[in-house]
Amino acid sequence: MGPSTSFDSDLIAMLPRLRRFAHTLSRNGTDADDLAQATIERALRSRSQWQAGTRLDSWLYRIMRNLWIDTVRSRGRREKFEAPMEEAERIGDDPRDVIEASLELKRMMSALDRLPDEQREVVSLILLEGFGYRETAEMLGLPIGTVSSRLVRGRTALLELVRIRNGN
Repeated sequence: MGPSTSFDSDLIAMLPRLRRFAHTLSRNGTDADDLAQATIERALRSRSQWQAGTRLDSWLYRIMRNLWIDTVRSRGRREKFEAPMEEAERIGDDPRDVIEASLELKRMMSALDRLPDEQREVVSLILLEGFGYRETAEMLGLPIGTVSSRLVRGRTALLELVRIRNGN
């Protein structure tokens, strides 16, 4: 198996994680799909810049984050989106044993969406994607202390948001 084949298979294996991070950044399913696709396109066009033996996931997350920053800048500030119509059409289709877990996930994602961008990025990369502080700092171009403080503030705010929504 050659380097190109390994790159392709590793890229394909990253698709679910990229989609999840895209949704974390964009807070919208359609935008997340567009962002994930743009990231894959950019990675394929720039594959010669990736160095074998380095972390492909970190490289892809950096591409995605930079694309998202460019997208936000080009759009300017935009109001929050309503849920897409297809989500409204699926309400009630979940089996009974999945409904509670689905609602809890939605509460957590809603709380995550309410965090400031810089906290949401750090919380997502460390708590959801499993990156370490150093990797996250390198991806975001921040000092480790900044990553640490954003994580603490983000985690505290997230817990408070979930506690408020649950009425505790």
